[in-house]
Amino acid sequence: MGRFDRYILSHLTRVFAFFALVLVGIYWVNRAVILLDRYLAEGQAGARVLEMTVLSLPAIMTIVLPVAGFVAAAFVTNRLHSDSELVVVQATGYSAFRLARPFAVFGVALAALMLVLGHVVVPESFKRISRIEADLAAAISARLLVPGSFQSPVAGVTVYVRDIAPDGTLQGLLLTDRREGIRETTYSANRALLVRHEDGPRLVMFDGMAQTIDTRTNRLATTVFETATVAIGTLVDAPAERRVDYRSLSTLALLHPTEDMSARTGRTIEHLFREAHLRTTEALLSVGAVLVGFAALMLGGFSRFGLWRQIVLAVLLIVVVKLADNAAIDLSKQNPDMWWAVYMSSIFALVLCLVLLWLGNGTIGAWLHRRRAA
Repeated sequence: MGRFDRYILSHLTRVFAFFALVLVGIYWVNRAVILLDRYLAEGQAGARVLEMTVLSLPAIMTIVLPVAGFVAAAFVTNRLHSDSELVVVQATGYSAFRLARPFAVFGVALAALMLVLGHVVVPESFKRISRIEADLAAAISARLLVPGSFQSPVAGVTVYVRDIAPDGTLQGLLLTDRREGIRETTYSANRALLVRHEDGPRLVMFDGMAQTIDTRTNRLATTVFETATVAIGTLVDAPAERRVDYRSLSTLALLHPTEDMSARTGRTIEHLFREAHLRTTEALLSVGAVLVGFAALMLGGFSRFGLWRQIVLAVLLIVVVKLADNAAIDLSKQNPDMWWAVYMSSIFALVLCLVLLWLGNGTIGAWLHRRRAA
């Protein structure tokens, strides 16, 4: 690789890193706010929620990095044009196809990064996110109770907990049940645990007292206990069996889906099979995004007014490529036998880049340059 290629690659890397950091940060902050609002309001531990937000970064990167690659390619090309560097290099005999080499190398490197993210990092991150969500869903006390405040999960029931230990132990419990109407029972305990049972959740209390008052006779019955268990199935629903997130499955498993896998994920076999190929097409499209960002700006020669027309064209072409990608995905959904259609958008982007480079390097590009000079 020549010195000029390394020079362009260094520019591309720096600009790409900047835009990727900004875009990922924007997406990540938005995602973090949603998760914090959802889980912290339910009394979940902040460390677990923060871990979930960090684990969501790889999935965000697969969305943002192709966009950052396109922006970096267009930005660097525009800067090279404005500084007349491309004009000087083209005067030495560099064709548009030759100038595209460092951009192609950068696009391939970006595609390799996308492949690693899509096939390895993202599935593993979703697997860990699913595990954390299952743990949080199983922590009934965290979903039902907020320490230091009175809660009414259903009409006629009031619950107060002084604190919740990291292991889920309820400390300083007060529970009042007035649902029967003629009888009101108040439970108080130093410690309590919410546990799952095949017949419904159970509240196990330690070192406490139960006070039952008959509202018709105003008679109070008091019971002191060391251990007491109360069925609270009507207060808290036992966590249902969670579906497996298909995004957490490995690509090899998605390429060979089974009926059992379809039942556990709630997705059809065709959908799972298509998902495996979509992980690859996302990487291939990133190459097309980088080359389109460069090739579209190669139409025409130097202009003191800049390349704003070419920049607008590049944005429109990226939109067209994305629309073609969506159409190909829809086609594969309608006809599962045409799963290969998801690769058509990548081929379309590559053909589009070749046409743009030919126009920028051929007679049409020279004709446009002469018209502009005239």
